[in-house]
Amino acid sequence: MADALQPITSGVMRTLQELVSGFLPLSTRDLKREIADRLARIPNRINDYGYDAYGFSPKWMQSMAVPGVLLYRHYFRSVCFDIDRLPPGRMLLVANHAGQLPFDGAMISTALLMEADPPRIARGMAEYFIPRLPWLNVALTRSGSLVGTPENCIHMLENEECVMVFPEGVRGINKPFYKRYQLQRFGLGFMRLALETGTPIVPVGVVGSEEQQPGLANLEGLGRMLGMPAFPITIGFPWLGPLGLLPLPVKYRLYFGKPLLFEGDAYDDDRVIEARVEQVKQALSALLERGRRERTGIFTG
Repeated sequence: MADALQPITSGVMRTLQELVSGFLPLSTRDLKREIADRLARIPNRINDYGYDAYGFSPKWMQSMAVPGVLLYRHYFRSVCFDIDRLPPGRMLLVANHAGQLPFDGAMISTALLMEADPPRIARGMAEYFIPRLPWLNVALTRSGSLVGTPENCIHMLENEECVMVFPEGVRGINKPFYKRYQLQRFGLGFMRLALETGTPIVPVGVVGSEEQQPGLANLEGLGRMLGMPAFPITIGFPWLGPLGLLPLPVKYRLYFGKPLLFEGDAYDDDRVIEARVEQVKQALSALLERGRRERTGIFTG
């Protein structure tokens, strides 16, 4: 009986989907087509079930990328510079991190999808606690990202993927407002991975994220009790509840630096690795200085 009803059920679902899409604003339908065209240009290896080896789903992204593109173009009014510097094949995007919630990563990913030529999927390396969060765990894998273990990152780079990392980690994203645009301590793991896999590093300076949700304090002890790496106190949270986590409509400016290729032993002493990491940090600082110098306002420049 179930087999007999399956064609009917499928037909009803298709009809409902077509009906709903008919009521979508024309601009939104055009945007979905634009996203689909961009996704079609990405050389993904998709299996018979519609996923790649990391759980990325182009079909899922066609719909879920719409909010990200709308945020990118109309809420944050993002502009990017020198995205044509991206090399072909494997690369490590190394960016500054701020703003309490990872809208900076989402905007970088959107820039690579909608503005890079050819389009790329930025494979994010997520914090360990994110897969434990409802819905976000599914969104993480369907967008092609994974938990940031060295094994996951190496596997992606060896398969010529574009991996996005934030070496400041929670030290950057939850820092107080008075430390804005002051790069926090970088982890060394990304440099060891770049050396081990022969991967060029592309610094990405994000200007705007530091002001999207100004932090007043960080109750790390309370965060650990709740199973989170931090518990930020901001101008909106926790006073306004979940609404307090919404970012301010700042203007995002993304600056892509020249690729940096390092040579050496991935297992060198920390002191040797730190010297190379400092070069990346200086390149990223220069991009941030340029962005702050060129913008004319936090919300309009």
